[in-house]
Amino acid sequence: MTFNAVLFFAVLFITGLFLYLSFTLKRDADKKVTYEGRYHIEVSGDFSGESLSIYVNDSLLLNGIMPDSLTILDIDRFAEQSAILIVDNTTDNVTPFNLDPKGSKVVVKKQKDGIVFDETPARF
Repeated sequence: MTFNAVLFFAVLFITGLFLYLSFTLKRDADKKVTYEGRYHIEVSGDFSGESLSIYVNDSLLLNGIMPDSLTILDIDRFAEQSAILIVDNTTDNVTPFNLDPKGSKVVVKKQKDGIVFDETPARF
């Protein structure tokens, strides 16, 4: 009977200690992670009249019918590794492109064989 009482208080003490430490210690999840760099994405007028969706990683940047003029998207880098996805909404064809981890200027053009990406390092 005494052993059960000692065991009960030991478990109660360890549980209390665990709860105290888990609520008082700072967590890494509370820290805001920021990344240096920007992406400057230029979609040429070659896509005029086409329905496109443009994603960076899983974030939708643009969804709609492309205008006749140049479309410019400037975004801050928000992940360690990033990729741009161009989705043709009529055919559901996806064209991926891995972006430079330091940020870059990307020009997206349409050619006969598909979508072409021209990336230059960031100079912002």
